[in-house]
Amino acid sequence: MPALENRISVMAQMQEAHNREVHPAWRTQGYEYYRAVWVECAELLDHFGWKWWKLQQPDLDQVRLEIVDIWHFGLSEMLRRDRLSVEHVDPAIVAAIEQGLAAPAVDFKAAVETLASRSLAEKDFCLPSFVALMRALPMSFDELFRNYVGKNVLNRFRQANGYKTGVYKKLWGGIEDNVHLMAIASELDDGSRDYVDALYAALEARYRQSAAS
Repeated sequence: MPALENRISVMAQMQEAHNREVHPAWRTQGYEYYRAVWVECAELLDHFGWKWWKLQQPDLDQVRLEIVDIWHFGLSEMLRRDRLSVEHVDPAIVAAIEQGLAAPAVDFKAAVETLASRSLAEKDFCLPSFVALMRALPMSFDELFRNYVGKNVLNRFRQANGYKTGVYKKLWGGIEDNVHLMAIASELDDGSRDYVDALYAALEARYRQSAAS
């Protein structure tokens, strides 16, 4: 299986497993993934900066994480609508990603707004608009994959520690768990066979340490 197709397949499997943890019958719950996408677009734009009346420096690490959050919802929508499955990756998805990443880059803020507006208008996930957003930053598919795996591990960790019931808090010692994740990931080899398990274990150790301090 080609590298791109294989990575899409791996992410589809991870998303399917995470969604089942949220609800075993997640496909029939009517979750509004399109709404989650446009809300994440607004959060993304805040991290990038849009206020002309004050000095703002883009927080690109947080921007990338927001793009990864959007991809979680996009994968979920494509899985739910059977455009994607854990067993098969439609060649049209691979082609859309390859073509989009090779296309001329557009203005980043305009790309964010296009994805948000398409999500609202169509109540669906627009893959070409998402890839155009990646291209505009720019963000490679390798970066998307690496960050997705990290954030998926964090989401699994959150669920295991009471995120859905409200017990889990995203701030550890005044620092958001996303930031903890990035610090831990920077110290690990994402190409190692045990990367996912090592990342989860390191998150848990830091979380327990923060709770105890």
